[in-house]
Amino acid sequence: MQQQDTDAPAMARRLPVQWPAWTFGSGPAVATLFARGFALVLIVAWLSLGSQVHVLVGSRGLLPVVDLVAAARAEPGVSWRDLPTLFWWFPSDGALSAGIAAGVALSLCALVGLARRVCFALSAVLYLSYVTVARDFLFFQWDSLLIESSLLAAFLPTLSTLRTSRAAPVAHLLFRLLLFKLYFESGIAKWTSHLHDWHDGSAMTYYYETAPLPTWLAWRAHHLPVWWHHFESRATLVLELIVPFGIFGPRQVRRFTAVAFTLFQIGNAATANYGFFCYLSAVLGVFLLDDADIEGARARVARMGGVLARLLRPRPQPAPPARIGVVGNYAAWSGAALFAVVSLADGCNTFGRPTPALAPLVELAARLHAVNSYHLFASITRERIEPEFQTLAAGTADAAADTAWTPQHLWHKPGDVNRPPDFVAPHQPRVDFRLWFYGLGFQRRAPAYVTALLERLCGEPEAVQHLFRAPLPRYPAAVRIVYWQYWFTSPDEQRATGAWWRRARVAASRAVPCATVP
Repeated sequence: MQQQDTDAPAMARRLPVQWPAWTFGSGPAVATLFARGFALVLIVAWLSLGSQVHVLVGSRGLLPVVDLVAAARAEPGVSWRDLPTLFWWFPSDGALSAGIAAGVALSLCALVGLARRVCFALSAVLYLSYVTVARDFLFFQWDSLLIESSLLAAFLPTLSTLRTSRAAPVAHLLFRLLLFKLYFESGIAKWTSHLHDWHDGSAMTYYYETAPLPTWLAWRAHHLPVWWHHFESRATLVLELIVPFGIFGPRQVRRFTAVAFTLFQIGNAATANYGFFCYLSAVLGVFLLDDADIEGARARVARMGGVLARLLRPRPQPAPPARIGVVGNYAAWSGAALFAVVSLADGCNTFGRPTPALAPLVELAARLHAVNSYHLFASITRERIEPEFQTLAAGTADAAADTAWTPQHLWHKPGDVNRPPDFVAPHQPRVDFRLWFYGLGFQRRAPAYVTALLERLCGEPEAVQHLFRAPLPRYPAAVRIVYWQYWFTSPDEQRATGAWWRRARVAASRAVPCATVP
């Protein structure tokens, strides 16, 4: 930190605009800590995707990439620019596996400091390729956040990517803008919710029970007093609409903001499974710290010993600070201004204030997931409708009897009411998660992946066995979906029966007969 303070005037002279010293307290040590944490998040994201990529988009999966590419190629005038993915040229199962291996390798290289910025850039391109072809399964806001963070990280100097130790105020500012977008835009979405559930305090009275994949701690949180849930709801508005301005404040304010955001994400991770999202959000919060904070934490941990001290310790850099020149400075600030303008335009489009003049830029950024808007949990659903897949054994005489049907439970969905909600994050079971959205609108036409899942249960159960707890029947006579509404049990019910859930049947789909048993 002493070296950075010494060079602050020189840095200010090289910038086209002179900023207060406290604005860019973070430096190479912060960037290095972020890069290591972000590389760990990438490793988890790639391994999680790799464990299920073939059942999602493989040739026998639910949304085969080969079918998507073939259909796109058959459309006149459609090219890879409309479908930005490397699988435009390599739509095979082997390429899917190779891409996962490459993603893990790039992340490991970034973790150890080998060509970090190149690794982050390539990882962004590669992950975009999967997001493009996986459609429903990778179309969550945190997948876009991962790509946007990777692209920004490609411009972030760290102690292991440079022989000279220099601050990068523009890159750090962009990450703070990204963090601001993540929280503030989510706050705007909540504030403008048509249900007004965050205003009246009712949002959190439903949240824990209706979250896509809650943990068993959510059951306990759900039974906290109503006044506490009302406090949580309104406190969330404060956290997302007011606290984010502390991102651009002086050091002490930023440290408070970092603590508030980190505790918020710990609470999220403790009560629901959102894959790598909470961890990525927490890692982005590193940019609210100064190098002096990192050095202080390293010194305290060093006194206690342990591996964490070595992770926090930056490599010694005896060389003097590097100069990137006037042209480089103006290019950096121009890029930052473009990022801010497109982010603002994209946010305006998201919240109903379109900017036609910037529409082409916004559309391009959206297609590449390079600049995104974030509007997490704008309103909280008040019902939990769970689709349950059922199979009918061959030769069953009375198919009309519910007892003739066998429920096939997915690994992480509420199924058996006596099974406690589990912890699965930072892994994200994409089918389990996506089916929560299907339950919200099951009266509408089933999406393609649900239809495909029924077809696989009929004809190729081994292709989707990975998704289910029990062995699937090889030759079922028919398949169907039964829809249940779930509620958490009360503490008294849980003590008396051991059940975590209670449920009531809502509807059932038409039975789909399977092909003749060979």
